[in-house]
Amino acid sequence: MKMGFWAAPEDDAPLGLLPVTGPELDLAPRRKVSFLATADADDMIARCPKVADLLPQLVAALQTQRAGDPGRWFDLAGFSADELLVVDDVLGEGEVAATIALPNDVIAQAAESTMAGLWRVRFTGPDGALIADYVEVSAVPEAARRAAAMVPTDLAIGMPPAGAMNVMPVLTEIGERAGTFTPGDAGHTISLTLLPMTEADIAFLMATLGSGPVRFVSKGYGTCRVQATAVRHVWSVQFFNSTDAILLDTIEIGGVPVVAEAAEDDFRDSAARLKEIEEAYFR
Repeated sequence: MKMGFWAAPEDDAPLGLLPVTGPELDLAPRRKVSFLATADADDMIARCPKVADLLPQLVAALQTQRAGDPGRWFDLAGFSADELLVVDDVLGEGEVAATIALPNDVIAQAAESTMAGLWRVRFTGPDGALIADYVEVSAVPEAARRAAAMVPTDLAIGMPPAGAMNVMPVLTEIGERAGTFTPGDAGHTISLTLLPMTEADIAFLMATLGSGPVRFVSKGYGTCRVQATAVRHVWSVQFFNSTDAILLDTIEIGGVPVVAEAAEDDFRDSAARLKEIEEAYFR
């Protein structure tokens, strides 16, 4: 186990109230070398009219999307295997992925493309069969927002264990902030790294808050893990270095933490990049 509020199991066992799987997503494998750069690309593109129709729609959505807007979904149902391969190639593989547990044992797996704010989101049922496959333009996948909003608001605080030192005032602060938070309010961060917290404190904090249905993993310079707790508006946000040691361990009270979201400028930059791809290969 790795010390911190949310301790990642070494075997990546399922977490939480709902069957959240590990952070490595089983999305369609993406090519390491762009297929669009090969000699066969023209023939493949000619067989993929749905992709040619889709890309201008994505560009238009990225040009007008705002950070707080609901996500816009573009259904990939009916796309051929070749067309899905080209979609994967165009999107590429970015640094942020999410696993989201929804009612009725439905799991949403989301992976941000190399263009921020542009996500591939796939929904699977209890048997692992694909239910739906979308490209989404959003600051954060809409499924993550919806799942996080389904979590109860109650925070029941029991008696602290022997050896506890600071967990009770931390839980009191979390309860007060979460209980009064409304969408649009500024978030509030509690740094566990800066507090003297014993192992008993951390264990009691974990047991009291629980783990919820949303997990993000961002792998850029080091790793950032964002885990919803079982209390609405309360999140664990942890930053790790290249050796997986915790650099910063925080509790955030608010909406989906901004570290997992695309910013408004990202949409415009992504629109420009995708437009270049569309004009270079699909016209």
